Amino acid sequence: MAASSTGMGGAGGIGGDVFNNGTWYHEVLEEGLAISYRVEKVLHRGTSKFQTVEVVKTKAFGSLLLTDGLMQSAQDDEYVYHQSLVHPAMAAHPCPKKVFIAGGGEGATLREVLKHPSVEEAMMVDIDGEVVEMCKEHTAFYSAGAYDDPRTKLIIGDAYAGLEACADGSIDVIIGDLCDPLEGGPCYQLYTTGFYEMCKAKLAPGGILITQSGCASTRDCHHVFTAIHHTLKQVFPQVWGYTVCVPSFTSEWGFNIATKEADAISVADGLHADGGLDKRLAERGLGELSYYDAITHTRMFSLNRIVRDKCRDETRVMTVENPLFMTASHTGVFEAEKK
Repeated sequence: MAASSTGMGGAGGIGGDVFNNGTWYHEVLEEGLAISYRVEKVLHRGTSKFQTVEVVKTKAFGSLLLTDGLMQSAQDDEYVYHQSLVHPAMAAHPCPKKVFIAGGGEGATLREVLKHPSVEEAMMVDIDGEVVEMCKEHTAFYSAGAYDDPRTKLIIGDAYAGLEACADGSIDVIIGDLCDPLEGGPCYQLYTTGFYEMCKAKLAPGGILITQSGCASTRDCHHVFTAIHHTLKQVFPQVWGYTVCVPSFTSEWGFNIATKEADAISVADGLHADGGLDKRLAERGLGELSYYDAITHTRMFSLNRIVRDKCRDETRVMTVENPLFMTASHTGVFEAEKK
């Protein structure tokens, strides 16, 4: 490629005029790096007791859900994130009947859980009822009727307290669909050994825990993904990290999954013999999921060497007394419309 002598340099540089028209939302990922979305319409803007909440329509990714100025999910590819969060854990369990969801205000995680016919109760506990109601009204594609399912038990409150109220050994799958651990945010304690120890106690025999774990590419997995992985290993006998590309997140995204028993089937590859994973999905009427299947599963659990090494070498343990927060440089900014 030939070198160019002209740089961006500001609004007058190459490509700079793209921002001269319309309203733009800029999300600063780190110092010197940002992603920008042209906003076609603001569908909702408000402030709950806990955070600012916005829904904006963009050309690139459809509707975006923003909380405290940070993009949480996008209409065009939310299915990638939510199928990747839910189905590896649910498929690994032979018969998940009771599921606990920490967070998940959009309702999409609940939607995916309820696709498994064995589920008798899906308890979702989210601290921000205004976000839940806003998503019902403005982004109904997330929940797709899941809140009206009789198996749904929606509780507006603290997820820690909600799980604490459950009987020990009563839950088959616990899913952490939480905001990233941010300083001053409501969720950071739900990434600590104390919370994970309670999760282990609440899980029934054969139980599985899965939590979203932040960005997980070669250059940013050290922010929280590897630390969450190492923290879980202090509590659970088997832990696997996996990643998936969510285009609107502009990073490989990470998840960590753990089993209560040391002799539980390997979530990474235990169902692969004789096409076992695809057979199990088909038996549950999930053979035609738009994203997740056995081949996709293999890709998700095939961590690259750099991420594997960083998981191996991680020493940080997240506790209530010594939490770990995502970088404070991650912020969102709206740019006023220009004529």
